[in-house]
Amino acid sequence: MNDVNQADPREIQTLQMYLNEYGQQIELMTQQLAMIEQQRLEGTAAIETLRAIQENADGVVLLPVGGGAYLRVKVLDAGHVLVNIGSDVSVERATADAVEYLGDRLTELEAVAKKVSGSVEHLQGQATEISRRLEAAYRGARQAQAGQGGSS
Repeated sequence: MNDVNQADPREIQTLQMYLNEYGQQIELMTQQLAMIEQQRLEGTAAIETLRAIQENADGVVLLPVGGGAYLRVKVLDAGHVLVNIGSDVSVERATADAVEYLGDRLTELEAVAKKVSGSVEHLQGQATEISRRLEAAYRGARQAQAGQGGSS
């Protein structure tokens, strides 16, 4: 008599492989979300800094030079900013235009983050389902072994 609950070792191996792949994809997407969040924080800080410089009458700001050290510097032209537009290409823009550009980039980052987050949730759902199937297959294998051991 063939036990319906008996697990196919190939199915268990395939499910484990899918679970591992989903885990790797989730990890990569989580890292991507962290990078997007870092870019978002930097963009927000840049916008706040540009606005503060325009409001600062004397044009003196603290410039971080690394290692927790700062220089007090005077901004020569608070009305214009060099903005990286991608592929290591920077263009000069009026500060108000730069703030608007950075704000648009933040909106795009938030949309990408939402999409990636949705993909992570979807993959986590699939991984959970595979985990359930894998656990059921393991239970079936244990029950089959117990049945074989008791009938000897």
